[in-house]
Amino acid sequence: MDQRRPPEYILEVFADPTCVRDIVKGILHTIFFHRFFPSLRPKTCDLLDLTLPVVDDADLETLIDQRTSALIHQIDTTSNQRSNSVRGQIAVQFYEKRRRKTWLRAAAEEEVCWEQWTIDVTLATPKTESERVKVRKAMETQLQKTAMKIVATVNREKDHIPPITTSESNPFPYQIVTNPKDEGWGTRIGIF
Repeated sequence: MDQRRPPEYILEVFADPTCVRDIVKGILHTIFFHRFFPSLRPKTCDLLDLTLPVVDDADLETLIDQRTSALIHQIDTTSNQRSNSVRGQIAVQFYEKRRRKTWLRAAAEEEVCWEQWTIDVTLATPKTESERVKVRKAMETQLQKTAMKIVATVNREKDHIPPITTSESNPFPYQIVTNPKDEGWGTRIGIF
């Protein structure tokens, strides 16, 4: 059985409290636009003088809203009033379904991650108008760099994408998790 770690792509995001939700959602939609395999009708959204793609799928939109809200809630609960910036993470993981033989020779399916995108979010809270202007300019620059990094990565990194072996509308299941480093086996079974 192949136990290699899937490629992980790290994206840095810088946002203030008024834009963090839209920026995270915009980046998640950009990732899914390039890795969501069902047929879709492309849409766009304008964010900070940048036009980003949007996947028009109700289930995906609901999941993105839920996970973005969970990330923002986590950032809000860990924010320290003495600090000017707070961090959080959200990750998108894509899986393939593989058949494996069990010891009773019965075939079972397992989901194996083939790609992960981790978004490191830094939340800045500007206190003066000049800080707000600097933060807005930094958000615009960072969002543009992140969107271009996604496009460059998906165009360059294709060899690890598994073949489509099913006729399901979405051949590759996916997850969106907040704080993926906390999602180890210990947390899942309640040890940590």
